[in-house]
Amino acid sequence: MTQMNTPDLFDPLMLQEARQTPQVLERQQRENAEAVTRLATALRERRPPYAVTVARGSSDHACTVLKYALETQLALPVASLGPSVHTLYGARLDLRGALVIAVSQSGASPDVVENVQMAREGGAITVALVNVEDSDLARAAEFTLPLRCGEERAVAATKSYLASLTAFLPVIAALTDDQALQDALTGLPDKLTQTLELESSASDLAERYRFAENLLVLARGLHFGVAQEAALKLKETCGIHAEAYSAAEFSHGPKRLLAEGLPLLGFASADAARSATEQAYRDLVISGADLRTIGPAPASSLITPQTGHALTDPVASALAFYLFAGHLALHKGLNPDAPPLLSKVTKTR
Repeated sequence: MTQMNTPDLFDPLMLQEARQTPQVLERQQRENAEAVTRLATALRERRPPYAVTVARGSSDHACTVLKYALETQLALPVASLGPSVHTLYGARLDLRGALVIAVSQSGASPDVVENVQMAREGGAITVALVNVEDSDLARAAEFTLPLRCGEERAVAATKSYLASLTAFLPVIAALTDDQALQDALTGLPDKLTQTLELESSASDLAERYRFAENLLVLARGLHFGVAQEAALKLKETCGIHAEAYSAAEFSHGPKRLLAEGLPLLGFASADAARSATEQAYRDLVISGADLRTIGPAPASSLITPQTGHALTDPVASALAFYLFAGHLALHKGLNPDAPPLLSKVTKTR
C-alpha cells in the first residue's frame, strides 16, 4: 500500500467522495421519484412472498441493511443468493413471484447480471440498484433505481454504498405509508452534512487505532451491514485484518479473541436494538475489552446525528465511519486511494 510522507496535506479521493454524499442523496430522491412510484405500484399489485438479494462486496453489505429494513417494515423474508449457484453450478432457482434485488456500483459483474437474467426469465420481480445506468445489470432488470452518485473514482466505495442504503427506502415508505420515514429521507442530506462536521473527531478516534493490525467490528440489527462494510474498508484502506460479528453472536466463540488483546469497534444504534447492544457492550468492557463505539446512541465514543428513523440512522453511522477509516489510513501513513492488488471494478462468475 502506498506510503504517504505528508498525510496532513493529502486529501484522499475516498474522503472527497464521501463528502459528496449529501448532494448525492438529495439528487437520488429528486430524480428517482417516478421510478419509485412505478416499483411501489408493481409490488402492491404482485405482492411477492419473499425477497432475494444478489450482490458482492460493499453492495452485499448494503443488502444486509436492506434485509433488516424489508423484514422489519414489510415482514418480507429476505435471503442472500449465492451467485455461483447459477453461474458455476448451473442451477436455475425457482424464484417465481419473488422480489429479486441486485445491487452494484458498476452493474458489470457477470455473476450478478446472469442471476438477474435467470430470475427475470423465471418470473421474478427484478430490481437493480445500480450507479451506471446503461450497464448490463440495468438492462437485465425489470425495474431500476439509479444510485445517482455520478462517477466514483476511488477504489474504496463510499458514496455508492451510502446511496445503496437509501435507494429502496422511498419504496418502503410508499408501501407502508410511513410519513416518518419519508420525512427522515427528506431531512437526511442535512443530517449527513452535520455528520461531516464530525470529521475532526473521527480523526481523533482513529488515532488510537493507528498501530492496530487486527480489529473486531460489532453491531446488531440494522447496523450489522454497516459493521460488515467497516470490516471490509479497514482491510482495503488500512491493511488491518478486521472481521465483523453480530454483538449477539460474539459471545458464541469469538469472544475468546479478547484474551489475545484484540481491540473492538462497535456500532451503537438508537433503535429497538439499542438496549440489547448496550448490555452486550457493557459485558465486554467488564471483561476487559478495549471498545470504542460509533453511532446515534448517546453514550457513543463518536455520536452521530439521529436522523428521525431507524432505517436512516445507519447512513449517518456509515458516513462517520468512512471519515474514521480515511483518517486512520492517513495516521498509518497510507494512501487509501491506492490499496495494493485491488481495482475499482471486479468482474466475477
